[in-house]
Amino acid sequence: MINIPAAVRDQVLEHVLQGFPNEACGLLAGHILDGTGDAAAQTFYPMTNADASPVTYRLDPKEQLQAFDLIEGSGLDLVGIVHSHTHSEAYPSETDRKQAFYPDAHHLLVSLSDRNNPVLRAFTIHDGLVEEQDVTIT
Repeated sequence: MINIPAAVRDQVLEHVLQGFPNEACGLLAGHILDGTGDAAAQTFYPMTNADASPVTYRLDPKEQLQAFDLIEGSGLDLVGIVHSHTHSEAYPSETDRKQAFYPDAHHLLVSLSDRNNPVLRAFTIHDGLVEEQDVTIT
């Protein structure tokens, strides 16, 4: 489960809609709760999609390093990696599963196949195994 404040969710949706027609991406920082794997997001770090592609994303390396420094300096944890799917469902693709390098983070996907009604879903990915997680907006 991941808890996301409504204001943070709104920032995520605004960022991915602005990134269209390319995939957009970013990081969520917050706290991992009591060893359960559940998380509470507090801050969204929008990133540039270095691939500038409608079908793939890659966090800009310089921005990613800066965000990691800010997250660590704030005493927070990396709790989520966000990206959009421009024309497909919010479910990890084969590429997403292969590039899931942070197994403790939730992978949040936003489907923009209907831009008037974006769909946000969260998953954990361990060794390519995808498990959907509940998303709670507060």
